[in-house]
Amino acid sequence: MRLLTILILIIGFVFPAYSDTGKVSEYKLPNGLKLIVKEDHRAPIIVSQIWYKVGASYEPDGISGISHALEHMMFRGTKKYGPGVLKKIIADNGGAINAMTDCDYTMYYEVLAADKLPLAFELEADRMHGLLLDPQLFEKELQVILEEWRMRTQDNPQAKTYERFAAVANISSPYRRPVIGWHSDIQHLTVQDLRHWYQTWYAPNNAIIVVVGDVQPNQVYRLAEEYFAPLKANIIPQLKPQLEQQPLGERTLVVNAHAELPWLIMGYNVPTLKTADKEWKAYALEAASAILATGNSSRLAKQLIRGQQVAVAADADYPLYGRLDGLFLLEGTPAPKHGVKQLQQAFLQQIRQLQTTLVTKEELARIKAQLIASKVYNKDSIENQAAEIGSLEAVNLSWHEADQYIRHIEAVTPQQIQDVAKQYLVKDRLTIGVLQPLKSRDKNAH
Repeated sequence: MRLLTILILIIGFVFPAYSDTGKVSEYKLPNGLKLIVKEDHRAPIIVSQIWYKVGASYEPDGISGISHALEHMMFRGTKKYGPGVLKKIIADNGGAINAMTDCDYTMYYEVLAADKLPLAFELEADRMHGLLLDPQLFEKELQVILEEWRMRTQDNPQAKTYERFAAVANISSPYRRPVIGWHSDIQHLTVQDLRHWYQTWYAPNNAIIVVVGDVQPNQVYRLAEEYFAPLKANIIPQLKPQLEQQPLGERTLVVNAHAELPWLIMGYNVPTLKTADKEWKAYALEAASAILATGNSSRLAKQLIRGQQVAVAADADYPLYGRLDGLFLLEGTPAPKHGVKQLQQAFLQQIRQLQTTLVTKEELARIKAQLIASKVYNKDSIENQAAEIGSLEAVNLSWHEADQYIRHIEAVTPQQIQDVAKQYLVKDRLTIGVLQPLKSRDKNAH
């Protein structure tokens, strides 16, 4: 019996709860709101998430960061509940509340006892149409956002480098803009900007509610009708195609910043599952990334860190689920006796190996088993289950894709991995970013 099959059977036998993904029910209200409910009766709790199809990639130049700023203001009070009341109500009921903004969506969530779901729906329905957006509160919150920018970007040399790297690697794609926004844009946001953004995108027909936990789907649907059906739909703007320009050659940038260590990031423009002309190509890129960087037996760990000792850290990443084309990334920190150039050559050698030598069946079986195990173990968290559903739906992929992941990964062949490496991981599609510590440069200058 094949190694992959054996490992899958072991996972299902030892951890049967992980193998049961639970029943999923899907509904749509007359006002366009989509509701997806997944049953998980292992504990009397629920997570309720509401996903709005708007994020940094929706923002025009000049108001970058507005989706993130609006996320902050969603906690600063509604006409019904004053500033700070929402968090207090959830805390008083033993729950947790938070949010996140990404390139393609903004998501808000509550984790509560199962019988408290009506509370989550009441609060989110109120926030969907009754946000306060007080100018004085926004001025205060703007300082909080700017401080967050300073901590996450200005004072983080790798984050600062990635911000500039993404702007170079994405020529026409809106992914070139940072989620938190450009500093000058954040400074000049107004409450009128936020109000227009809120009135444009925050509507039931631009939202997906995902509930996972100890619930009965029909009861959840009736609650959704009670709290959200009275809300009116908006005319949601239809975005123009925002396709990345055909890459015409390698791009390189150097960021000089105060840092302890140099850092290298390399990215190839690649399709995601949403944009690939054939879906197998996306899963082959997913497998290629895993071969390079999943687990201690991955190629980067075994060959670059422990073997050649050219890196003290090395990683790879591929965004399988995205609204637009993405970047196949390689990043790492060179070892003390090696430089960025040597690490860059080592990364390129790893790519050439994918292009010229077929992955062995044994290595591919091991990687598939690791990917599948990770996917199965992910089901242990109701928050992760909900996020998997919502993140797919928010980029106009179906939640069914999550259930197809294992089948698609199992089907990837060594030849397919080599084919996508030859097609996409090529010099014309490559952007190289280098973080050059200022102290190192100054020292060498003397």
